[in-house]
Amino acid sequence: MKILYTREFQKEFQKLPPRVKKIYYKQEKIFRQNWKDPRLHVKKLKDHPFPFSFRITRNYMVIFVFVEENTVLFATIGHRKHIYKK
Repeated sequence: MKILYTREFQKEFQKLPPRVKKIYYKQEKIFRQNWKDPRLHVKKLKDHPFPFSFRITRNYMVIFVFVEENTVLFATIGHRKHIYKK
């Protein structure tokens, strides 16, 4: 699985607490192997410009979209209180 990152994703990633970044890397590895893995808690979003999200922790999420069959764009990352309002 090829993953592309928006500038927003890269900017928001730098703001994450170190503990969350460490967990993110584990979750991204799982995502690359199988994006439907239940440990990711992938969710189809309604009324949002990007169609999917997955969990890093209970409070931190990644929002993403498929741009090709094996290519994904990670649009943004952040706390669930703020991420769905974008």
